[in-house]
Amino acid sequence: MMRRRKWLLAILGLLLLIGVNNTIYYFTAKRSLENSMRHEMLAVAKQIQLSIEQSRLGGEVFQNQIGRELRAVSIAAQYALDPDIDKVTNEQLTELATKLDVNHISLFRPDEARDDIVIDKSSDPKELGAGSKTWDPWYQAFQQLFALKPVSVKWGQVLNHFWTGPYESATTDVDKIYKWGYYYDGSTNYMLDPYISNEMMKQYEDATGVNRLIKRAIEDNASLLEITAVNPDTFSVGKPILTKNSAGEWVEHITQAPIIYGEYTYKLKDDVRNIEKAYKSNRIVTVNTIANDTHVIKTYIPVQIPKGSSVLDLEGNSLDRYILTIVSDYKFVQDSLDSQFLNIGFIITIITVLSALLVLLVRHYFRRSRNEVVKETQVTYVEEINQLLVSVKAQRHDFLNYVQTIQSLVDLGKVTELKDFMKELTGEIQLTNEMINIGNPAIAALIRSKLAQAQERKVRFENNFHGLDKLDFGMKSLDLTRVIGNLIDNAFDEVMKYPEERRFIRLEGVLADNTLEFVIRNTCDNAARIVEEGKLFDQGFSTKQGAHQGLGLPIVKEIVTSYKGTLQVKSDEDGFIVFAVRLPHY
Repeated sequence: MMRRRKWLLAILGLLLLIGVNNTIYYFTAKRSLENSMRHEMLAVAKQIQLSIEQSRLGGEVFQNQIGRELRAVSIAAQYALDPDIDKVTNEQLTELATKLDVNHISLFRPDEARDDIVIDKSSDPKELGAGSKTWDPWYQAFQQLFALKPVSVKWGQVLNHFWTGPYESATTDVDKIYKWGYYYDGSTNYMLDPYISNEMMKQYEDATGVNRLIKRAIEDNASLLEITAVNPDTFSVGKPILTKNSAGEWVEHITQAPIIYGEYTYKLKDDVRNIEKAYKSNRIVTVNTIANDTHVIKTYIPVQIPKGSSVLDLEGNSLDRYILTIVSDYKFVQDSLDSQFLNIGFIITIITVLSALLVLLVRHYFRRSRNEVVKETQVTYVEEINQLLVSVKAQRHDFLNYVQTIQSLVDLGKVTELKDFMKELTGEIQLTNEMINIGNPAIAALIRSKLAQAQERKVRFENNFHGLDKLDFGMKSLDLTRVIGNLIDNAFDEVMKYPEERRFIRLEGVLADNTLEFVIRNTCDNAARIVEEGKLFDQGFSTKQGAHQGLGLPIVKEIVTSYKGTLQVKSDEDGFIVFAVRLPHY
Protein backbone atom coordinates (compact mmCIF):
# COMPACT_ATOMS: atom_id res chain seq x y z
CA MET A 1 0.00 0.00 0.00
CA MET A 2 2.82 2.33 0.96
CA ARG A 3 4.69 1.54 -2.24
CA ARG A 4 1.60 2.31 -4.36
CA ARG A 5 1.18 5.65 -2.66
CA LYS A 6 4.81 6.51 -3.42
CA TRP A 7 4.38 5.53 -7.05
CA LEU A 8 1.18 7.60 -7.27
CA LEU A 9 2.94 10.62 -5.79
CA ALA A 10 5.81 10.12 -8.20
CA ILE A 11 3.44 9.98 -11.20
CA LEU A 12 1.52 13.06 -10.01
CA GLY A 13 4.80 14.91 -9.51
CA LEU A 14 5.94 13.94 -13.00
CA LEU A 15 2.63 15.09 -14.52
CA LEU A 16 2.90 18.38 -12.64
CA LEU A 17 6.45 18.81 -13.89
CA ILE A 18 5.34 18.12 -17.47
CA GLY A 19 2.47 20.61 -17.16
CA VAL A 20 4.65 23.35 -15.71
CA ASN A 21 7.36 22.67 -18.27
CA ASN A 22 4.88 22.75 -21.15
CA THR A 23 3.34 25.99 -19.95
CA ILE A 24 6.70 27.68 -19.49
CA TYR A 25 7.93 26.50 -22.86
CA TYR A 26 4.75 27.59 -24.65
CA PHE A 27 4.86 31.12 -23.27
CA THR A 28 8.61 31.30 -23.84
CA ALA A 29 8.08 30.30 -27.46
CA LYS A 30 5.26 32.81 -27.78
CA ARG A 31 7.41 35.61 -26.38
CA SER A 32 10.22 34.57 -28.69
CA LEU A 33 7.91 34.72 -31.72
CA GLU A 34 6.59 38.11 -30.62
CA ASN A 35 10.12 39.43 -30.28
CA SER A 36 11.00 37.97 -33.67
CA MET A 37 7.93 39.62 -35.18
CA ARG A 38 8.81 42.89 -33.47
CA HIS A 39 12.37 42.77 -34.78
CA GLU A 40 11.11 41.95 -38.25
CA MET A 41 8.68 44.86 -38.08
CA LEU A 42 11.45 47.15 -36.87
CA ALA A 43 13.59 46.08 -39.81
CA VAL A 44 10.72 46.80 -42.20
CA ALA A 45 10.07 50.07 -40.38
CA LYS A 46 13.71 51.04 -40.77
CA GLN A 47 13.55 50.41 -44.49
CA ILE A 48 10.33 52.39 -44.76
CA GLN A 49 11.84 55.17 -42.66
CA LEU A 50 14.86 55.43 -44.96
CA SER A 51 12.67 55.36 -48.07
CA ILE A 52 10.31 58.00 -46.69
CA GLU A 53 13.14 60.27 -45.61
CA GLN A 54 14.82 59.85 -49.00
CA SER A 55 11.56 60.72 -50.72
CA ARG A 56 11.04 63.70 -48.39
CA LEU A 57 14.54 64.98 -49.08
CA GLY A 58 13.85 64.52 -52.79
CA GLY A 59 10.75 66.68 -52.40
CA GLU A 60 12.78 69.38 -50.66
CA VAL A 61 15.36 69.27 -53.46
CA PHE A 62 12.52 69.69 -55.94
CA GLN A 63 11.21 72.64 -53.93
CA ASN A 64 14.68 74.19 -53.92
CA GLN A 65 14.81 73.87 -57.69
CA ILE A 66 11.47 75.68 -57.88
CA GLY A 67 12.96 78.32 -55.59
CA ARG A 68 15.87 78.89 -57.96
CA GLU A 69 13.40 79.20 -60.85
CA LEU A 70 11.42 81.82 -58.91
CA ARG A 71 14.63 83.81 -58.40
CA ALA A 72 15.32 83.60 -62.13
CA VAL A 73 11.74 84.80 -62.80
CA SER A 74 12.31 87.70 -60.36
CA ILE A 75 15.46 88.81 -62.17
CA ALA A 76 13.72 88.54 -65.56
CA ALA A 77 10.75 90.56 -64.26
CA GLN A 78 13.09 93.22 -62.84
CA TYR A 79 14.63 93.74 -66.27
CA ALA A 80 11.16 94.04 -67.82
CA LEU A 81 9.78 96.52 -65.26
CA ASP A 82 10.56 100.12 -64.42
CA PRO A 83 12.67 100.43 -61.22
CA ASP A 84 10.10 102.91 -59.85
CA ILE A 85 7.00 101.14 -58.52
CA ASP A 86 4.81 104.16 -59.31
CA LYS A 87 5.54 103.62 -63.01
CA VAL A 88 4.50 99.95 -62.92
CA THR A 89 0.88 98.94 -63.52
CA ASN A 90 -1.07 95.91 -62.38
CA GLU A 91 -1.83 95.12 -66.01
CA GLN A 92 1.90 94.94 -66.76
CA LEU A 93 2.32 92.46 -63.91
CA THR A 94 -0.55 90.32 -65.22
CA GLU A 95 0.96 90.19 -68.70
CA LEU A 96 4.44 89.50 -67.31
CA ALA A 97 3.18 86.67 -65.05
CA THR A 98 1.64 84.97 -68.08
CA LYS A 99 4.84 85.30 -70.11
CA LEU A 100 7.05 83.99 -67.30
CA ASP A 101 4.67 81.11 -66.56
CA VAL A 102 3.89 81.93 -62.91
CA ASN A 103 0.52 82.38 -61.28
CA HIS A 104 1.04 85.94 -60.12
CA ILE A 105 3.61 88.64 -59.46
CA SER A 106 3.28 91.11 -56.60
CA LEU A 107 5.46 94.08 -55.64
CA PHE A 108 6.15 94.99 -52.00
CA ARG A 109 7.40 98.31 -50.71
CA PRO A 110 7.85 99.79 -47.23
CA ASP A 111 4.97 101.94 -45.95
CA GLU A 112 6.25 104.32 -43.28
CA ALA A 113 2.78 105.57 -42.44
CA ARG A 114 1.58 102.08 -41.60
CA ASP A 115 5.00 100.98 -40.30
CA ASP A 116 4.62 97.93 -42.51
CA ILE A 117 5.78 96.35 -45.75
CA VAL A 118 2.72 96.17 -48.01
CA ILE A 119 1.75 94.85 -51.45
CA ASP A 120 1.42 97.98 -53.59
CA LYS A 121 1.06 96.38 -57.01
CA SER A 122 -0.05 92.86 -58.01
CA SER A 123 -1.49 90.80 -60.84
CA ASP A 124 -3.90 89.40 -58.22
CA PRO A 125 -6.39 92.04 -57.02
CA LYS A 126 -6.90 90.20 -53.73
CA GLU A 127 -3.29 90.90 -52.82
CA LEU A 128 -3.43 94.69 -53.18
CA GLY A 129 -2.94 96.62 -49.96
CA ALA A 130 -2.16 93.53 -47.85
CA GLY A 131 0.33 94.18 -45.06
CA SER A 132 2.94 91.68 -43.91
CA LYS A 133 3.72 92.81 -40.37
CA THR A 134 1.83 89.86 -38.86
CA TRP A 135 3.44 87.31 -41.15
CA ASP A 136 6.03 85.71 -38.90
CA PRO A 137 8.82 85.09 -39.90
CA TRP A 138 8.11 86.42 -43.40
CA TYR A 139 8.15 90.00 -42.17
CA GLN A 140 11.59 89.46 -40.60
CA ALA A 141 12.90 88.13 -43.93
CA PHE A 142 11.40 91.14 -45.80
CA GLN A 143 13.14 93.60 -43.49
CA GLN A 144 16.50 91.86 -43.98
CA LEU A 145 16.06 91.79 -47.77
CA PHE A 146 15.28 95.52 -47.90
CA ALA A 147 18.34 96.13 -45.69
CA LEU A 148 20.43 94.10 -48.20
CA LYS A 149 21.34 91.66 -45.42
CA PRO A 150 21.37 87.84 -45.63
CA VAL A 151 18.09 86.34 -44.45
CA SER A 152 18.59 84.69 -41.05
CA VAL A 153 15.34 82.68 -40.94
CA LYS A 154 16.46 79.14 -40.04
CA TRP A 155 14.22 77.43 -42.57
CA GLY A 156 13.25 78.00 -46.17
CA GLN A 157 15.78 78.66 -48.96
CA VAL A 158 18.25 81.55 -48.96
CA LEU A 159 19.99 82.67 -52.16
CA ASN A 160 21.74 85.92 -53.11
CA HIS A 161 19.26 88.78 -52.45
CA PHE A 162 16.51 86.14 -52.36
CA TRP A 163 14.48 84.06 -49.90
CA THR A 164 11.60 81.62 -50.35
CA GLY A 165 9.63 79.65 -47.79
CA PRO A 166 7.95 76.25 -48.22
CA TYR A 167 4.56 75.77 -49.81
CA GLU A 168 1.97 77.36 -47.54
CA SER A 169 -1.67 78.46 -47.51
CA ALA A 170 -2.25 81.95 -48.85
CA THR A 171 -3.28 84.52 -46.25
CA THR A 172 -5.29 86.50 -48.81
CA ASP A 173 -6.85 83.39 -50.38
CA VAL A 174 -7.23 80.61 -47.79
CA ASP A 175 -8.23 78.01 -50.38
CA LYS A 176 -4.97 78.36 -52.31
CA ILE A 177 -1.52 76.91 -51.59
CA TYR A 178 1.44 78.76 -53.10
CA LYS A 179 5.19 78.97 -53.01
CA TRP A 180 6.42 82.59 -52.98
CA GLY A 181 9.83 83.93 -53.92
CA TYR A 182 11.10 87.32 -52.68
CA TYR A 183 13.88 89.23 -54.49
CA TYR A 184 15.46 92.64 -53.80
CA ASP A 185 18.96 93.78 -54.81
CA GLY A 186 18.62 97.54 -54.14
CA SER A 187 18.23 98.58 -57.79
CA THR A 188 14.46 99.15 -57.44
CA ASN A 189 12.28 100.76 -54.80
CA TYR A 190 10.20 97.58 -54.45
CA MET A 191 10.64 93.86 -53.74
CA LEU A 192 9.59 91.39 -56.40
CA ASP A 193 7.34 88.50 -55.38
CA PRO A 194 6.54 85.94 -58.11
CA TYR A 195 4.66 82.86 -56.89
CA ILE A 196 3.23 79.62 -58.22
CA SER A 197 0.58 77.16 -57.02
CA ASN A 198 1.30 73.68 -55.67
CA GLU A 199 0.16 71.92 -58.87
CA MET A 200 3.72 71.04 -59.90
CA MET A 201 4.55 69.88 -56.41
CA LYS A 202 1.34 67.87 -56.22
CA GLN A 203 2.19 66.12 -59.49
CA TYR A 204 5.65 65.30 -58.13
CA GLU A 205 4.16 63.97 -54.88
CA ASP A 206 1.61 61.86 -56.75
CA ALA A 207 4.36 60.34 -58.90
CA THR A 208 7.22 59.81 -56.46
CA GLY A 209 6.28 61.49 -53.18
CA VAL A 210 6.05 60.21 -49.62
CA ASN A 211 2.31 59.56 -49.60
CA ARG A 212 2.61 57.37 -52.70
CA LEU A 213 5.51 55.54 -51.10
CA ILE A 214 3.47 54.93 -47.93
CA LYS A 215 0.54 53.63 -49.97
CA ARG A 216 2.74 51.19 -51.89
CA ALA A 217 4.48 49.97 -48.72
CA ILE A 218 1.11 49.09 -47.15
CA GLU A 219 -0.06 47.37 -50.34
CA ASP A 220 3.14 45.30 -50.62
CA ASN A 221 3.28 44.22 -46.95
CA ALA A 222 0.15 42.49 -45.71
CA SER A 223 1.13 42.91 -42.06
CA LEU A 224 1.24 46.72 -42.30
CA LEU A 225 -2.00 48.54 -41.56
CA GLU A 226 -0.96 52.19 -41.39
CA ILE A 227 2.09 54.45 -41.69
CA THR A 228 1.93 58.03 -40.43
CA ALA A 229 4.51 60.83 -40.18
CA VAL A 230 3.68 63.01 -37.16
CA ASN A 231 4.79 66.49 -36.08
CA PRO A 232 5.62 65.72 -32.40
CA ASP A 233 5.14 69.31 -31.23
CA THR A 234 1.86 70.23 -32.89
CA PHE A 235 0.32 66.73 -32.58
CA SER A 236 -0.29 67.32 -28.88
CA VAL A 237 -2.69 70.17 -29.79
CA GLY A 238 -4.93 67.63 -31.46
CA LYS A 239 -6.10 69.86 -34.32
CA PRO A 240 -4.68 71.91 -37.22
CA ILE A 241 -2.80 75.13 -36.38
CA LEU A 242 -4.95 78.09 -37.53
CA THR A 243 -4.54 81.87 -37.59
CA LYS A 244 -7.04 84.56 -38.61
CA ASN A 245 -6.25 86.90 -41.52
CA SER A 246 -7.29 90.52 -41.91
CA ALA A 247 -10.56 89.44 -43.52
CA GLY A 248 -11.46 87.31 -40.49
CA GLU A 249 -10.81 84.02 -42.31
CA TRP A 250 -8.97 81.09 -40.64
CA VAL A 251 -5.75 80.05 -42.35
CA GLU A 252 -4.35 76.52 -41.80
CA HIS A 253 -0.55 76.33 -41.73
CA ILE A 254 0.79 73.35 -43.70
CA THR A 255 4.27 73.60 -42.20
CA GLN A 256 2.78 73.05 -38.72
CA ALA A 257 0.28 70.33 -39.63
CA PRO A 258 0.07 67.60 -36.94
CA ILE A 259 -0.01 64.88 -39.62
CA ILE A 260 2.78 65.44 -42.11
CA TYR A 261 2.28 62.36 -44.30
CA GLY A 262 -0.04 59.38 -44.41
CA GLU A 263 -3.35 58.79 -42.63
CA TYR A 264 -4.17 58.62 -38.93
CA THR A 265 -7.01 56.18 -38.30
CA TYR A 266 -5.56 53.70 -35.76
CA LYS A 267 -5.76 56.05 -32.80
CA LEU A 268 -4.67 55.22 -29.24
CA LYS A 269 -5.36 57.20 -26.09
CA ASP A 270 -1.64 57.09 -25.28
CA ASP A 271 -0.48 58.31 -28.69
CA VAL A 272 0.44 61.78 -27.43
CA ARG A 273 2.45 60.36 -24.52
CA ASN A 274 4.20 57.74 -26.67
CA ILE A 275 5.05 60.25 -29.39
CA GLU A 276 6.45 62.65 -26.80
CA LYS A 277 8.46 59.83 -25.21
CA ALA A 278 9.95 58.75 -28.56
CA TYR A 279 10.70 62.37 -29.48
CA LYS A 280 12.40 63.38 -26.21
CA SER A 281 14.35 60.14 -25.73
CA ASN A 282 15.17 59.81 -29.45
CA ARG A 283 14.46 56.07 -29.06
CA ILE A 284 11.98 53.70 -30.65
CA VAL A 285 8.84 53.02 -28.59
CA THR A 286 6.71 49.91 -29.22
CA VAL A 287 3.32 49.01 -27.77
CA ASN A 288 1.21 45.85 -28.08
CA THR A 289 -2.45 46.87 -27.86
CA ILE A 290 -5.92 47.02 -29.41
CA ALA A 291 -6.86 49.72 -31.93
CA ASN A 292 -10.04 49.84 -34.02
CA ASP A 293 -11.00 46.43 -32.57
CA THR A 294 -7.76 44.98 -33.99
CA HIS A 295 -4.84 43.51 -32.10
CA VAL A 296 -1.87 45.55 -33.32
CA ILE A 297 1.75 46.39 -32.63
CA LYS A 298 2.30 50.14 -32.94
CA THR A 299 5.83 51.45 -33.31
CA TYR A 300 6.92 55.06 -32.83
CA ILE A 301 10.21 55.82 -34.61
CA PRO A 302 12.05 59.17 -34.26
CA VAL A 303 13.39 60.25 -37.66
CA GLN A 304 16.29 62.72 -37.69
CA ILE A 305 16.03 65.50 -40.27
CA PRO A 306 18.40 68.38 -41.14
CA LYS A 307 18.01 71.68 -39.34
CA GLY A 308 16.18 74.19 -41.51
CA SER A 309 13.57 71.72 -42.74
CA SER A 310 9.99 72.84 -43.36
CA VAL A 311 8.63 70.84 -40.39
CA LEU A 312 7.91 73.55 -37.80
CA ASP A 313 6.92 73.55 -34.12
CA LEU A 314 4.21 75.68 -32.52
CA GLU A 315 6.59 78.65 -32.31
CA GLY A 316 7.48 78.44 -36.00
CA ASN A 317 10.96 76.97 -35.40
CA SER A 318 12.36 74.15 -37.49
CA LEU A 319 12.27 70.71 -35.79
CA ASP A 320 15.28 68.37 -35.83
CA ARG A 321 13.14 65.23 -36.09
CA TYR A 322 9.60 63.99 -36.58
CA ILE A 323 7.93 60.72 -35.46
CA LEU A 324 7.05 57.93 -37.86
CA THR A 325 4.29 55.65 -36.52
CA ILE A 326 3.86 52.19 -38.03
CA VAL A 327 0.87 49.98 -37.18
CA SER A 328 1.33 46.22 -37.74
CA ASP A 329 -1.30 43.49 -37.52
CA TYR A 330 -0.62 41.12 -34.59
CA LYS A 331 -2.61 38.46 -36.45
CA PHE A 332 0.58 37.44 -38.24
CA VAL A 333 2.20 36.61 -34.87
CA GLN A 334 -0.82 34.56 -33.82
CA ASP A 335 -0.92 32.75 -37.17
CA SER A 336 2.76 31.89 -36.79
CA LEU A 337 2.07 30.59 -33.29
CA ASP A 338 -0.83 28.45 -34.48
CA SER A 339 1.17 27.01 -37.37
CA GLN A 340 4.00 26.05 -35.03
CA PHE A 341 1.84 24.72 -32.21
CA LEU A 342 2.28 21.06 -33.19
CA ASN A 343 6.03 21.54 -33.54
CA ILE A 344 6.12 23.22 -30.14
CA GLY A 345 4.13 20.38 -28.59
CA PHE A 346 6.50 17.81 -30.06
CA ILE A 347 9.54 19.72 -28.83
CA ILE A 348 7.96 20.10 -25.38
CA THR A 349 7.42 16.34 -25.15
CA ILE A 350 10.99 15.57 -26.18
CA ILE A 351 12.37 18.11 -23.71
CA THR A 352 10.17 16.73 -20.92
CA VAL A 353 11.36 13.16 -21.51
CA LEU A 354 14.99 14.26 -21.70
CA SER A 355 14.55 16.36 -18.56
CA ALA A 356 13.14 13.38 -16.66
CA LEU A 357 16.02 11.17 -17.81
CA LEU A 358 18.51 13.85 -16.88
CA VAL A 359 17.00 14.20 -13.40
CA LEU A 360 17.27 10.45 -12.86
CA LEU A 361 20.87 10.38 -14.10
CA VAL A 362 21.86 13.33 -11.94
CA ARG A 363 20.18 11.82 -8.91
CA HIS A 364 21.97 8.52 -9.48
CA TYR A 365 25.29 10.32 -9.98
CA PHE A 366 25.00 12.41 -6.83
CA ARG A 367 23.89 9.45 -4.74
CA ARG A 368 26.86 7.45 -6.00
CA SER A 369 29.23 10.40 -5.52
CA ARG A 370 27.99 10.99 -1.98
CA ASN A 371 28.49 7.32 -1.08
CA GLU A 372 31.97 7.36 -2.57
CA VAL A 373 32.89 10.53 -0.68
CA VAL A 374 31.65 9.13 2.62
CA LYS A 375 33.47 5.87 1.96
CA GLU A 376 36.67 7.67 1.03
CA THR A 377 36.49 9.86 4.12
CA GLN A 378 35.86 6.85 6.35
CA VAL A 379 38.83 5.03 4.83
CA THR A 380 41.01 8.10 5.38
CA TYR A 381 39.85 8.33 8.98
CA VAL A 382 40.60 4.65 9.69
CA GLU A 383 43.99 4.83 7.99
CA GLU A 384 45.02 7.94 9.89
CA ILE A 385 43.90 6.52 13.24
CA ASN A 386 45.83 3.33 12.48
CA GLN A 387 48.91 5.33 11.54
CA LEU A 388 48.70 7.39 14.70
CA LEU A 389 48.25 4.22 16.82
CA VAL A 390 51.21 2.60 15.07
CA SER A 391 53.32 5.69 15.83
CA VAL A 392 52.33 5.60 19.52
CA LYS A 393 52.97 1.84 19.77
CA ALA A 394 56.30 2.23 18.01
CA GLN A 395 57.31 4.93 20.47
CA ARG A 396 56.29 2.73 23.42
CA HIS A 397 58.05 -0.29 21.89
CA ASP A 398 61.27 1.66 21.38
CA PHE A 399 61.03 3.48 24.71
CA LEU A 400 63.40 1.01 26.47
CA ASN A 401 65.91 1.28 23.64
CA TYR A 402 65.74 5.08 23.85
CA VAL A 403 66.37 4.95 27.62
CA GLN A 404 69.31 2.58 27.22
CA THR A 405 70.80 4.78 24.51
CA ILE A 406 70.45 7.83 26.72
CA GLN A 407 72.08 5.97 29.66
CA SER A 408 75.02 4.90 27.48
CA LEU A 409 75.60 8.42 26.18
CA VAL A 410 75.51 9.74 29.78
CA ASP A 411 77.98 7.12 30.98
CA LEU A 412 80.34 7.90 28.15
CA GLY A 413 80.02 11.65 28.74
CA LYS A 414 78.91 12.25 25.12
CA VAL A 415 77.02 15.45 25.90
CA THR A 416 76.87 16.77 22.34
CA GLU A 417 75.66 13.47 20.90
CA LEU A 418 73.14 13.23 23.76
CA LYS A 419 71.71 16.68 22.91
CA ASP A 420 71.39 15.77 19.23
CA PHE A 421 69.68 12.47 20.07
CA MET A 422 67.25 14.14 22.50
CA LYS A 423 66.45 16.85 19.98
CA GLU A 424 65.62 14.28 17.30
CA LEU A 425 63.62 12.14 19.74
CA THR A 426 61.69 15.16 21.06
CA GLY A 427 60.88 16.31 17.50
CA GLU A 428 59.45 12.92 16.56
CA ILE A 429 57.30 12.74 19.68
CA GLN A 430 56.16 16.34 19.25
CA LEU A 431 55.21 15.70 15.63
CA THR A 432 53.07 12.73 16.66
CA ASN A 433 51.42 14.76 19.44
CA GLU A 434 50.69 17.61 17.02
CA MET A 435 49.01 15.21 14.60
CA ILE A 436 46.84 13.91 17.47
CA ASN A 437 46.06 17.45 18.70
CA ILE A 438 44.77 18.62 15.29
CA GLY A 439 41.64 16.60 16.06
CA ASN A 440 40.52 15.94 12.46
CA PRO A 441 42.09 12.85 10.82
CA ALA A 442 41.67 14.09 7.24
CA ILE A 443 43.31 17.44 7.98
CA ALA A 444 45.97 15.73 10.13
CA ALA A 445 46.84 13.44 7.20
CA LEU A 446 47.12 16.41 4.86
CA ILE A 447 49.38 18.34 7.27
CA ARG A 448 51.60 15.26 7.79
CA SER A 449 52.01 15.00 3.97
CA LYS A 450 52.72 18.73 3.55
CA LEU A 451 55.25 18.70 6.43
CA ALA A 452 57.11 15.93 4.63
CA GLN A 453 57.11 18.00 1.42
CA ALA A 454 58.27 21.08 3.33
CA GLN A 455 61.15 19.15 4.88
CA GLU A 456 62.15 17.84 1.45
CA ARG A 457 62.02 21.33 -0.14
CA LYS A 458 63.82 23.05 2.74
CA VAL A 459 60.73 25.12 3.62
CA ARG A 460 59.98 26.25 7.18
CA PHE A 461 56.34 25.20 7.58
CA GLU A 462 54.62 26.11 10.85
CA ASN A 463 51.03 25.18 11.77
CA ASN A 464 48.72 25.74 14.68
CA PHE A 465 45.15 24.39 15.13
CA HIS A 466 42.51 24.78 17.84
CA GLY A 467 39.07 23.23 18.27
CA LEU A 468 39.04 21.04 15.15
CA ASP A 469 38.06 18.02 17.23
CA LYS A 470 34.55 19.53 17.19
CA LEU A 471 34.49 19.62 13.38
CA ASP A 472 31.74 17.60 11.69
CA PHE A 473 32.99 14.51 9.88
CA GLY A 474 32.05 13.71 6.30
CA MET A 475 31.83 15.74 3.07
CA LYS A 476 32.91 18.95 4.78
CA SER A 477 36.21 17.44 5.95
CA LEU A 478 37.03 16.34 2.40
CA ASP A 479 36.27 19.79 0.99
CA LEU A 480 38.35 21.39 3.75
CA THR A 481 41.35 19.28 2.80
CA ARG A 482 40.93 20.45 -0.81
CA VAL A 483 40.79 24.08 0.32
CA ILE A 484 43.77 23.80 2.68
CA GLY A 485 45.75 21.61 0.26
CA ASN A 486 45.38 24.06 -2.63
CA LEU A 487 46.31 27.02 -0.43
CA ILE A 488 49.43 25.21 0.86
CA ASP A 489 50.40 24.13 -2.69
CA ASN A 490 49.97 27.73 -3.84
CA ALA A 491 52.25 28.85 -0.98
CA PHE A 492 54.86 26.19 -1.81
CA ASP A 493 54.96 27.32 -5.44
CA GLU A 494 55.53 30.93 -4.35
CA VAL A 495 58.21 30.42 -1.64
CA MET A 496 60.30 28.15 -3.86
CA LYS A 497 61.22 31.30 -5.82
CA TYR A 498 63.33 32.50 -2.85
CA PRO A 499 66.51 31.33 -1.04
CA GLU A 500 66.15 28.69 1.72
CA GLU A 501 66.34 31.19 4.57
CA ARG A 502 63.27 33.06 3.19
CA ARG A 503 61.05 30.03 2.50
CA PHE A 504 58.42 30.44 5.20
CA ILE A 505 54.79 29.28 5.45
CA ARG A 506 52.49 29.46 8.47
CA LEU A 507 49.03 27.86 8.65
CA GLU A 508 46.56 28.52 11.46
CA GLY A 509 43.13 26.99 11.95
CA VAL A 510 40.48 27.52 14.59
CA LEU A 511 36.84 26.54 15.17
CA ALA A 512 35.11 28.94 17.55
CA ASP A 513 31.76 30.76 17.82
CA ASN A 514 30.23 28.68 15.01
CA THR A 515 32.92 29.90 12.60
CA LEU A 516 35.72 27.84 11.09
CA GLU A 517 38.70 29.97 10.08
CA PHE A 518 41.95 29.12 8.30
CA VAL A 519 44.71 31.68 7.71
CA ILE A 520 47.81 30.91 5.67
CA ARG A 521 50.65 33.34 5.07
CA ASN A 522 53.81 32.93 3.03
CA THR A 523 56.71 34.95 1.68
CA CYS A 524 55.78 37.03 -1.41
CA ASP A 525 57.71 40.09 -2.56
CA ASN A 526 55.00 41.20 -5.02
CA ALA A 527 52.08 40.66 -2.65
CA ALA A 528 50.74 44.23 -2.82
CA ARG A 529 50.74 44.34 -6.63
CA ILE A 530 49.19 40.87 -7.00
CA VAL A 531 46.41 41.71 -4.53
CA GLU A 532 45.72 45.02 -6.25
CA GLU A 533 45.37 43.36 -9.68
CA GLY A 534 42.57 41.17 -8.25
CA LYS A 535 43.04 38.29 -10.73
CA LEU A 536 44.18 35.57 -8.33
CA PHE A 537 40.82 33.76 -8.40
CA ASP A 538 40.27 34.02 -12.18
CA GLN A 539 40.25 30.74 -14.11
CA GLY A 540 43.59 30.21 -15.87
CA PHE A 541 45.42 33.08 -14.14
CA SER A 542 48.79 32.17 -12.62
CA THR A 543 51.83 34.14 -11.42
CA LYS A 544 54.02 31.04 -11.68
CA GLN A 545 56.27 29.88 -14.48
CA GLY A 546 55.91 26.49 -16.16
CA ALA A 547 52.87 24.27 -16.75
CA HIS A 548 50.62 25.76 -14.08
CA GLN A 549 46.96 25.96 -15.16
CA GLY A 550 45.77 28.56 -12.63
CA LEU A 551 43.04 26.27 -11.25
CA GLY A 552 43.97 25.88 -7.55
CA LEU A 553 42.72 29.21 -6.17
CA PRO A 554 39.53 29.25 -8.33
CA ILE A 555 38.72 25.78 -6.88
CA VAL A 556 39.23 27.16 -3.38
CA LYS A 557 36.89 30.09 -4.10
CA GLU A 558 34.25 27.78 -5.60
CA ILE A 559 34.23 25.50 -2.55
CA VAL A 560 34.18 28.41 -0.07
CA THR A 561 31.30 30.05 -1.97
CA SER A 562 29.32 26.79 -2.00
CA TYR A 563 29.46 26.77 1.83
CA LYS A 564 28.43 30.46 1.95
CA GLY A 565 31.83 31.39 3.38
CA THR A 566 34.30 34.18 2.61
CA LEU A 567 37.76 34.13 1.07
CA GLN A 568 39.98 37.18 1.51
CA VAL A 569 43.51 37.95 0.37
CA LYS A 570 45.77 40.80 1.48
CA SER A 571 49.42 41.76 1.87
CA ASP A 572 51.13 42.71 5.14
CA GLU A 573 54.07 44.95 5.96
CA ASP A 574 56.45 41.99 6.55
CA GLY A 575 56.43 40.95 2.89
CA PHE A 576 53.84 38.17 3.23
CA ILE A 577 50.68 37.43 1.27
CA VAL A 578 47.83 36.30 3.52
CA PHE A 579 44.79 34.17 2.59
CA ALA A 580 41.92 33.98 5.09
CA VAL A 581 39.05 31.46 4.78
CA ARG A 582 35.97 31.76 7.00
CA LEU A 583 33.17 29.19 6.93
CA PRO A 584 29.98 29.02 8.98
CA HIS A 585 29.75 25.87 11.14
CA TYR A 586 26.61 24.87 13.00
